Amino acid sequence: MHTQYQPILQFLSSIDHDWAKLVATVGECKFQTKPEREPYEALVRAVAYQQLSTKAGDTILGKFIRQFGAFPTPPQLIAAEFDTLRAVGFSGRKIETLKAIAAGAVSGLVPSREIADNMSNDALIERLITLKGIGQWTVEMMLIFTLARMDILPADDFGIADGYRRLKKLDAAPKRKKMAEIGKAWSPYRTIASWYLWRVPKV
Repeated sequence: MHTQYQPILQFLSSIDHDWAKLVATVGECKFQTKPEREPYEALVRAVAYQQLSTKAGDTILGKFIRQFGAFPTPPQLIAAEFDTLRAVGFSGRKIETLKAIAAGAVSGLVPSREIADNMSNDALIERLITLKGIGQWTVEMMLIFTLARMDILPADDFGIADGYRRLKKLDAAPKRKKMAEIGKAWSPYRTIASWYLWRVPKV
């Protein structure tokens, strides 16, 4: 049992009966981060999964990395031919975004890991959504899975909103604004709350 999450699970379980049942059903929290990744790599990976199932994202990302023999450096990605990236399965729009991220990493707009660690969530979101094709959700995935920030709720994530709909047996999933409002009660552990909402049983 990951005892580090024990106080958080007690906190979530104390919200109400539905949350207590969800935590008990899903069991221990196996939330894992990739702290060794640079923000550049985290953003590229998040873009690969935008609007795709995990399986489809995994396939494209695998081909992408094999194409370069390892995860490409920003200069390698900038130099890559459009057709090469198209062949691994990226859309024209995603290729534009990937090249913008790589250019941002070279210019310093996309901060290094060391700099990112010392920036607030809001400052990182504000800075990175200036990149073409990068919205708040993509930055939030980086905040959760790379920077291990514990109080992030991607309020317009379909899986989270739909998980909450099932948890509360609602007719419709809450929209972004409503979801953000509801989620305030889960602070300062909204990341772990999100992890559980992604796992609400589909029955």
